[in-house]
Amino acid sequence: MTLQTIKASVVKFVKDEDGLTVVEYAVAGGLVTALVVGIFTSLGTAVQTKMQTLCTAIKGSAC
Repeated sequence: MTLQTIKASVVKFVKDEDGLTVVEYAVAGGLVTALVVGIFTSLGTAVQTKMQTLCTAIKGSAC
């Protein structure tokens, strides 16, 4: 895709009055953000648990 094609697509999308309104986009964006935060929080906890298990297996309780 060229820059002109991308620009034309964005302009067409912004000018399109059918579909969702700005408020609905904001709500959808908020839900997506909350979902991503939840996923990364859960993933972070799982990674921390695995790292602690690995550290304990290698060094004992010195971690």
